[in-house]
Amino acid sequence: MALLNNQQTYKNAENQRKLFLQKDLNELQIWMLALEAFNNELEHLSMIEKQLLKNSSVSSAILAIRRKNVLIMANLCKYEQELKTEYEYGQVEYDLNRLKIHEQRRANYLKLITDCNSFRNQFYFLVRKYQRK
Repeated sequence: MALLNNQQTYKNAENQRKLFLQKDLNELQIWMLALEAFNNELEHLSMIEKQLLKNSSVSSAILAIRRKNVLIMANLCKYEQELKTEYEYGQVEYDLNRLKIHEQRRANYLKLITDCNSFRNQFYFLVRKYQRK
């Protein structure tokens, strides 16, 4: 009877661990899609800057935010591989340390999103100054 309870407890813990990892992977996918979309938007903003604004500081700002975006995206890709490996082969319990790691990744992502939104606002403020002739 005790052996059966131990097996059931292990099975429940394993299911819960996989469920939490899957939740993290799903959230990570959303973050990566958002960053990909912003990277595509940066391509368009770069073209607008080159054709309309012709402002070197805006061009530099686009490059800087793109660099941040690429670095965070690479970090998230590596994290995704770690999570997938842990999901498939891992035996490490989903504990407070793993949660802290995920929360730190979320904080980095949210900081970049805040920077992106700030950049968008500044960029579109500059574009509003231009009128069709």
